[in-house]
This record gives sequence, structure tokens and C-alpha cells, in this order.
Amino acid sequence: MRATGEQKGECGEVALERHRGHIGTVMPPDNPLALYIHWPFCVSKCPYCDFNSHVRAGVDQAAWRAALLADLAHEAAVLPDRRLTSIFFGGGTPSLMPPETVAALLAAAEQHWGFTPGIEITLEANPSSVEAACFADLAAAGVNRVSLGLQALEDEALHFLGRAHDVKEGLAALEIAQSVFPRVSFDLIYARPAQPLAAWEAELRRAIAFGTEHLSLYQLTIEPGTRFATEAAAGRLTIPDGDTAADLFEATRAITAAAGLPAYEISNHARPGAESRHNLAYWRYQTYAGVGPGSHGRRGGLATVRHKKPENWMGAVARNGHGIQSEEPLDPATQASEALLMGLRLRQGVDLARIARLAGADVAEIVDERAIARLPDLIRREGGRLRVTEEGMLLLDAILPEVVRDRVTA
Repeated sequence: MRATGEQKGECGEVALERHRGHIGTVMPPDNPLALYIHWPFCVSKCPYCDFNSHVRAGVDQAAWRAALLADLAHEAAVLPDRRLTSIFFGGGTPSLMPPETVAALLAAAEQHWGFTPGIEITLEANPSSVEAACFADLAAAGVNRVSLGLQALEDEALHFLGRAHDVKEGLAALEIAQSVFPRVSFDLIYARPAQPLAAWEAELRRAIAFGTEHLSLYQLTIEPGTRFATEAAAGRLTIPDGDTAADLFEATRAITAAAGLPAYEISNHARPGAESRHNLAYWRYQTYAGVGPGSHGRRGGLATVRHKKPENWMGAVARNGHGIQSEEPLDPATQASEALLMGLRLRQGVDLARIARLAGADVAEIVDERAIARLPDLIRREGGRLRVTEEGMLLLDAILPEVVRDRVTA
């Protein structure tokens, strides 16, 4: 299923001049800001996807551009005196956005906050020939990093995953992306039904050979509300058991490490220095703003949530000038717990002194020291840091409830 011209935006003669004049006040290095912009539309809904994505026959691009700009302006007004270190266009399928819209949002973000030197600007993209035709215009608009949803390097697997592209089309899009964007990442899904270990190892080595600096490698999971969940409940879909999934996970980390792309987060692998700076802002529990339907943010001790349904979000923007559904204050203990839950996904772990500062209390009120002592092979205190071991990453979902005291839901 291909996008219509209205959905994908036309990539012909478009005005993509960037506004470079307004940089704003130089902010201290400990005051960074990450910005997430959500585009909720897709050409089709993948059977494994539980993200906030919606299939629409047509999109009023001018109205959506205006609404996103208004939502962005509101967030800038309530979160001043920052400079952006990263921007991430997620979805949905943001490569369906017209490049003019991307350019307008980047220009507005720079005017509102200013950019740090070398800002990372990422856009998620489908690897179809239709969307790849827009890659050069998206790069001209200011995108300097693309995250490509290849998902598999086997046609049969792509069909199973509900993807509209085949391997040939996906690799052609990857080649175009590598020619126009300074930084490229792509996603693969493994632990597919009846996937042999040797087949995944060969697929992963082939992926590494394409030479990208970053890979996101996800085990297939059955998420509630998805078509795969319905299939699994009916007994028509079975994913690998725990032992098989563990073998696949361990092979993934060994192969990527040997190739110079070690795991820096449970599912993300990169050459040193090529980690996703935007996602690191989440995992390091830094301030981030979210605009667009269903987006979340963390600012000034507040958890912000936008309306999820596109029509509801649009209505809220029209009424209020923003799409916010709720702004909930987070007490210090909850902030510290959230920081632990996010930070322990990282290979480097967390700084316990920072956790104590967030909590405004002794770290023992947030971390169960006895649980850590019981699990020395899985989680360790090393100096002032707490980190999950290589063996522990395989059991992360079980470890976190044991170690992080019950303040928030993981």
C-alpha cells in the first residue's frame, strides 16, 4: 500500500530556507532540552504496533502544520531559557510529513529556544521508494539523522510483519539515506516465530555489513490491543520461548560488540560516540518537551501528556492553543524512581548521588539495598554508580521491580 500524494507531501519545488538568525541566550551546559514531535499518521497499521498511529485516507497538511506550530509555541512559552540539544520526529510515520512542514517546525523551534552547536535532528522513516524520494528535501530542511524502519532483511518476514516494502526496496532506501544524511540508524525485529538462531545471526551480520553507525534491535513482543495479540490469543501465533529468546538476545549482543557496535542500552547498539543523543535524554532523565498527539514530556517536575486521538488533540489546540490533556506534578521520590527505571536500561547505569538529589532523601528510600545484595551477578554498585550487568540485562524486567521501591509503574 503506497501513500497518496496528499499523505506523503510533494517533494518538488519546495521552499526549504532555514532561519539561522535567532540563536538566543547561551544557556549553561546543565540546562539542555530535548524536543519530541509526534506525527500520528501511517499508510497502514503494522500488526505488532501499539504506538499512537492512525491510518487516514487524507490529511489536511496546512491545518496540521499550523496546529503543531501552535502546540510548539505553547511549550516554548512555558519552558523558556533552554537550548535544544536534540529534536526527534516520531510517529506514526513522520517521513509522510511534507518537507515544508519539517522545515517550518525546525525554524520555529530554533526561534523559540535556539540550537546548541551540532544539534541532533532525527526523523523516523519508512524505507519505501515513495518516501525515500523525499530524503534529500528532508535533509535540506535540517534533518541530520534518520532512523529507518527496515525491520527485517527477509521478504517472508517483512510480509509477516505487515510491512509494505520488500528487501530490495528497503535496501535501496537505505542507500539513499546513507548518501544524504550524515547519520543513519535502522531497526530490525528478531525473535520472530520459528526463527532459527543461525538465520538471525546471518541476518544480523548482513545488517552490520551495511556500515551504519547505529542499530536498534528489538525482540518481537505481543502487545495488548494489536492484531498479533488477537492472533496469539487464538493460538495462531507463537513467538520463541524464554530460552530461545535468551539465546537470540545473547547472540545479538555478542555479534554487535565484536563488530564495534556494542549495546549501550538494552535494545540499542552504536559505535562509540554515535549513540542516539535524543533517546539518551530520556534514559538519563533529562528535561524533554513533547508536542503532537499523545506525546509526553517531563518539565519542571511536571509530567505532561497530550491528547492521544488526533481529532481530540486538534480540537484542544483550537480551543486552548495547545494539545495538553494533563499536567501532573511528580513528587521527588517519583522522579527519582523514574530516573532509576530509565537509567538502569543503560550499560553505564545510574549515578546514585543524582538519584539521592532527585529524591531529596537517602538513596536507600528509593533503592532496595538488600535486593542488590541478593543479586550480585545481575546488578552491582560500582563506586557511586548502580548498573545492571550483561547477564542481568536479559532479566531486566524482573530485576527492576525487585530493586526499585514501589513508587511508579515501570
